[in-house]
Amino acid sequence: MNLPHGIPSHDTFDRVFGLLESQVLEESFLSWVNDITKKLNIELIHIDGKTSKGSYDRESNLKALHSVSAWSSEQGLVLAQQKVDDKSNEITAVPLLGEKSLDNR
Repeated sequence: MNLPHGIPSHDTFDRVFGLLESQVLEESFLSWVNDITKKLNIELIHIDGKTSKGSYDRESNLKALHSVSAWSSEQGLVLAQQKVDDKSNEITAVPLLGEKSLDNR
């Protein structure tokens, strides 16, 4: 692919992704992940929870973003992510990952 004007800026990517319907993007991404997981024969999937540093907002009283990820270390590929509800913990988010992609393999 030729990019005669160079790589698009962060702002351009932000505008394009902002126009996409998030539910459709998520479904398309998970469909692609399921296909690639089968093709690469990924058998071992790691589950890991993280807190995004700097994601809290004291002025708006928003807590830091906590998420759980399913990933393949063999391929260096994140397969799915799920936000952890504010009044919950990582354990409750893991089954939601399964509902998204892992059960669809």
